[in-house]
Amino acid sequence: MAKAPVAGLVKTRLMPALDEKQAAELYRALLMDQLEHLTALSIADLYVAFTPGEAIQMIENLAPARYHCFAQSGGDLGDRMQEVLAELRRHGHRNTIVLGSDLPPVPLTALQEAFNRLSADRKRVVLGPTQDGGYYLIGMNQPIPELFRGMSWSHQRVLADTTEKLRQLGIDFCLLLEWFDVDTAEDIDRLRAIRDPLTRAAMKRTLAFVEQIVVR
Repeated sequence: MAKAPVAGLVKTRLMPALDEKQAAELYRALLMDQLEHLTALSIADLYVAFTPGEAIQMIENLAPARYHCFAQSGGDLGDRMQEVLAELRRHGHRNTIVLGSDLPPVPLTALQEAFNRLSADRKRVVLGPTQDGGYYLIGMNQPIPELFRGMSWSHQRVLADTTEKLRQLGIDFCLLLEWFDVDTAEDIDRLRAIRDPLTRAAMKRTLAFVEQIVVR
């Protein structure tokens, strides 16, 4: 799930540490690194679900050739994730994963594990927890629209509320490795501090950007 990298419309929580243009440039670098990185995931078809709808040309120009692009629909984040998952199912996919776009490249081993977990016969959900109490990834092998209903978003209990709801619904779930998205100046420091050589090799645009800016 992606936003068009337009100044003033993306990563606004990074302001005033960055100005509008810098925040958009950082998001663009994160998005392009992630998209390119995922092309090595040969076991999956790749999509970009983007917003706003009129940004189709910009997104298609950014996305590598393997990607199919379609506009997001729905109201809040939960509605939009449910609609993305439904659209993927309409394309004939059983095991579907939705991934955020404002984070360093997710190790391919974690995504391979997610698809392995979703191959179960019983209904199952996979979640990738973030350090701020949310999740960067959600996947499922059967539709569970009720999972997103009545949820609130952008707070430190999103993951806890989601897993509690899964327990109430009696649905099996598993957690992947913890990762982080980029929302604060401290997260920019975390980007710089990444030492894993595979991850650093996959985020060349992002590293080039954060190494030449001064965070206020």
